[in-house]
Amino acid sequence: MTEHIPPGQLGRYLLVGTWNTLFGYGTFALFTAILSPILSHGYIYASVLSSLVNITVAYLGYKWFVFHTKGNYLREWTRCIGVYSGGILIGVLALPLLVLIIRRKTGLVGTAPYIAGALLTAFTVVYSFLGHKKFSFRTPA
Repeated sequence: MTEHIPPGQLGRYLLVGTWNTLFGYGTFALFTAILSPILSHGYIYASVLSSLVNITVAYLGYKWFVFHTKGNYLREWTRCIGVYSGGILIGVLALPLLVLIIRRKTGLVGTAPYIAGALLTAFTVVYSFLGHKKFSFRTPA
């Protein structure tokens, strides 16, 4: 695997990814706290809203610090949206199911959306690296 990844790229990805994960989960938690008291299933809306903000923050981190690509801002950002759209769709579909399971198995009614959001994050980390490496920031051979 290391022969396909330039030196330092994986480390930079993990560093930027850690920031993206903390920032992304923080915005999800913030929007969930704001929207849940006023909307039924506010955590679903929070997931979508936070994803839009987080995609842009993640895109800039990956572009500038991980993959070091030049120009092509709109094309690469659009591709990032494409990569993340699959993850968002899976998250929106899986989040209610995970929340339900956590609530039923643990009785943690109020915290279930936060736990489910954290669990989905692990999937997103692997999925997004591969998508960005092979699609978003792919450079012509």
